[in-house]
Amino acid sequence: MSERRVTMADVARMAGVSPTTASFALSGRTDMRISEASRARVLQVAKELGYRPNVTARSLRTKSTQTIGFVSDMITTTPFAGDVIRGALEAARARDHLLFITEAGGDRAAESSLVHALLDRQVDAVIYATMFTRYITPPKELHGQRMVLLNCLAPGFDAPSVVPDELEAGRDAARALLAAGHTRGIWAIGGHLAVPATPEGNIAGNERMRGLEEVLRAGGARLDGVIECDWNTQDGYREVTALLRAGHRPRALVCLTDRVSFGAYQALGEAGLSVPGDVSVVSFDDQDIAAALRPALTTVKLPHYQLGRLAVELILRQGPLEAAVHRVAMPLQERDSIGAPAVD
Repeated sequence: MSERRVTMADVARMAGVSPTTASFALSGRTDMRISEASRARVLQVAKELGYRPNVTARSLRTKSTQTIGFVSDMITTTPFAGDVIRGALEAARARDHLLFITEAGGDRAAESSLVHALLDRQVDAVIYATMFTRYITPPKELHGQRMVLLNCLAPGFDAPSVVPDELEAGRDAARALLAAGHTRGIWAIGGHLAVPATPEGNIAGNERMRGLEEVLRAGGARLDGVIECDWNTQDGYREVTALLRAGHRPRALVCLTDRVSFGAYQALGEAGLSVPGDVSVVSFDDQDIAAALRPALTTVKLPHYQLGRLAVELILRQGPLEAAVHRVAMPLQERDSIGAPAVD
């Protein structure tokens, strides 16, 4: 048999005050004349009895359920999801809110059903998240709802977006190479394409490359070449192997993800070239493998925790939400894969 829930009437009776006094004391209101002694006694009794407010009753009174819906395509099944979710959960918990996390698996019908289910449960707001940064068309059920777009953009849609600052990340990668003296023999492996390689899926690649080329140009340097390929280990290995076999001797490689860098390390090692003695390498994402590589990889970190946290902080701000793009900094993780240019 379940234990009976402690009510506010129980607290009032044990504290020797009226239910109204107990209610005001427990809600933290100060606009009623309640002595500090009575307030302290109510709070102490509530603690001793294990009193918890009735959320349903409170939501009827405040018109807020203190819940947030989190809808994603496939983000919860990716290696990065943990930090995104952790950031969102911690921000919600710090503000006494619950987060309902759902995933549609890329199925638009399932997505609509999940949004309906969240709205039926009267969530206060919805965060709509995607696995990789891309342009999206939000579910029609979310039009007019309080929401934040996480890791995606929807031009013309009246909601704020939270995305990584990929443009500045590209600039930081270029600055790291320039600071080490690299101005020639720089190749980009991965190019503008993201995975999947579609017009909607290349925001990260385009912005990383744009920032990279902008700063190199301003520093009197340039890319010797850009190799377009998918962003996996086998792609990095294949393309760097082909580059070396064609007679090119890069001094530095800019790999568009750490997985590409892993493949590049393998190809360079097989060719008898060392990192960073012969070839410097800089990358993006800061996956677990980056710190485990030898030498450890200098890379620009995707700020997954900060993305999730900011999305919740925005959605819980007072007042209407502005349809602005909030770019979260991607810090450079300086390790051991960049050195001075090799001498010819």
